[in-house]
Amino acid sequence: MIGSQKSRRLGAATVLLQGVVTALFPQMSVSFIQKMIGKNFDNAAELEAKPAYRRQLRAIGIGMVAAAGTDLLMQGGDAAADGAADSGHSSADGTAVDDDNE
Repeated sequence: MIGSQKSRRLGAATVLLQGVVTALFPQMSVSFIQKMIGKNFDNAAELEAKPAYRRQLRAIGIGMVAAAGTDLLMQGGDAAADGAADSGHSSADGTAVDDDNE
């Protein structure tokens, strides 16, 4: 299971979803971080995120979306190429090969 195509796609989809949430709703990430800090420190709820921090969270979210989206696109291309290679009816450049002319 580890390293399988299905688990890689699931991981990329999870990162993509987290990136979308972080990019569109950075305040959710801020409140989550405040809750995690609050478990170890007093008065964590009184902390206030600066606008620059929210912009940085949005940038991180956009980067996550770009990275995961690219990974999913590349995995989709790899799967198509692997399927064509397994059938034996494609050449190295992806064009069809006629078996009768060999």
